[in-house]
Amino acid sequence: MSEDKKPNNGMRFSPWWVTGAVLFLLIALNIMGGTALEDPTSISVSQFDALLNKGEIQKVVVYNKSKAEAYLTEKAQNSKQHEKVVKDVFGSKNKGPHYVFDIGNDELFEKELADAVAHKKLVNYQFEQRSDWSSFLVNLLPFILLIGVWLYFMRRMSGGGAGGGGGQIFNIGKSRARLFDEKNDVKVTFKDVAGLEGAKEEVQEIVEFLKNPEKYTSLGGKIPKGALLVGPPGTGKTLLAKAVAGEAQVPFFSLSGSDFVEMFVGVGASRVRDLFKQAKDKSPAIIFIDEIDAVGRARGKNNFSGSNDERENTLNQLLTEMDGFGTNTHVIVLAATNRADILDKALMRAGRFDRQIYVDLPDIRERKEIFEVHLGPLKKAEGLDTEFLAKQTPGFSGADIANVCNEAALIAARNNKTSVDKQDFLDAVDRIVGGLEKKNKIVTAEEKRAIAVHEAGHATVSWMLEHAAPLIKVTIVPRGQSLGAAWYLPEERLIVRPNQMLDEMCATMGGRAAEKVVFDTISTGALSDLEKVTRQARAMVTIYGLNEKIGNITYYDSSGQSEYNFNKPYSEETAVLIDKEISELVEGQYQRAIQLLQENKEKLLQLADILIEKEVIFKDDLETIFGKRPFESNQDSESVIAE
Repeated sequence: MSEDKKPNNGMRFSPWWVTGAVLFLLIALNIMGGTALEDPTSISVSQFDALLNKGEIQKVVVYNKSKAEAYLTEKAQNSKQHEKVVKDVFGSKNKGPHYVFDIGNDELFEKELADAVAHKKLVNYQFEQRSDWSSFLVNLLPFILLIGVWLYFMRRMSGGGAGGGGGQIFNIGKSRARLFDEKNDVKVTFKDVAGLEGAKEEVQEIVEFLKNPEKYTSLGGKIPKGALLVGPPGTGKTLLAKAVAGEAQVPFFSLSGSDFVEMFVGVGASRVRDLFKQAKDKSPAIIFIDEIDAVGRARGKNNFSGSNDERENTLNQLLTEMDGFGTNTHVIVLAATNRADILDKALMRAGRFDRQIYVDLPDIRERKEIFEVHLGPLKKAEGLDTEFLAKQTPGFSGADIANVCNEAALIAARNNKTSVDKQDFLDAVDRIVGGLEKKNKIVTAEEKRAIAVHEAGHATVSWMLEHAAPLIKVTIVPRGQSLGAAWYLPEERLIVRPNQMLDEMCATMGGRAAEKVVFDTISTGALSDLEKVTRQARAMVTIYGLNEKIGNITYYDSSGQSEYNFNKPYSEETAVLIDKEISELVEGQYQRAIQLLQENKEKLLQLADILIEKEVIFKDDLETIFGKRPFESNQDSESVIAE
């Protein structure tokens, strides 16, 4: 390593160190009462005359014609009378002056000193003019302290030096966006983004605009102002924006929507202006605003006081910069959010965010590609089937899959393996979906049987229903917050029909129904089941229009405007009818599950006994008891989900 590149592990110089040292010195001077290590003792003129007549004064220094300093002779310094003044605070010899006093009339005092020298009572004397800077500085000490404290708090309020335009109070209106250099900082390209083929295709054209704008402008086209990436959390919106920056090879400004918000009025709008000014100076450029809903929420919807809202002012400035009179068309704005329904309509219109790119959860083919990307750094076992792993993770986002790969590597290391194999990934999925196993949790024999019957009920009902997801694994080992867990093979459907939803609800109620059939009583263990089935029934009645009595009506508002309404979108009579229909749907599937279990009670008990014995059973155990499942899946995927 060269000398100029060696890391500096020492303390960095800061002007605050100098300020602190000066303040400490002034405080010390104030406490000690002067500038010397030991100030001379004050005496009166008469006391000085007595010492002078005894011949104990060697030298006198008069300054400013008002004060005098007296120096003792060697003999006087050795006497006990003056032992308190001949040593400093450290016990060393005090070279003087030893005494100080006011002289009164300077002419008379000078004549007295001349007579003393003539009579050899004094060796010499001298007159001086001094400027008392120490007293002046000590008097300024309170003002210096006050100014220092004020500067300190202003520095902290403006960001403490981290971002915010250098952390100074006068730069608080500067943009906090981080500029990524297109040649060094951004290394992500579209090759690093697995899946998302549709989204990549849409943003690819934006990259082409920035690389070769003449190709489009020569035909009369205009470069789009912005693109909004919308999708669930963890699907890769931010990663896609990084890939755009890496591919386009232009300056890339990145910040979060919350970076505009500040306690000071007008700061958000000022930061927006400064951000676009910097981007225009470096155009063509890209501005990426992550979580734009922090400032882009619909105006007036949450400002109940009617007062001036700082976030609304920031949004107004953003709207003006994106499509106003002074807009520079060589700056493209990318934004990401998972709450597009609450964004302001003016922000969503053409001319601002010209394109809305939906980044959905990956399907089985895209999950396989994502697995291949995240498996690259791992030491995986030979013949690991990524297609099988993709089938085991329905509904997983890209971030979830990255977590699965990391968790699998940790599990393999915990078990002292040299490579990550298939079982490690299955354990990782179980760990993420169901939670950590708690094998040491104290469960009584009675509770263990109740849990086994509950989980066996889920397995039995799901095995008997055509559209319910068949079960492949059941455990009564406590995992996470649940006392038991079940893993299914759900189909990845794009549309769901009423009979499919009803079968799923019936399978969900199988646990409580099994408790009723076997013990003739129920317990609190079905809380998550009741929550899920009630949510499904409410969706059938109020959202999807799948109830005959309510009819083809939905009370769902995709724009999100109903969040701010205090009134229900239906009458009290309709509310009563909705509650009745939801209850009838749930109770109907509960009774259906009870009937199925009564018809197969012996097999249910047999399955529960095996579950108590083994604690974990698989699809093979169900086939041994119930035989082959009479229904075939409509697709080949064997996905897994915990219930």
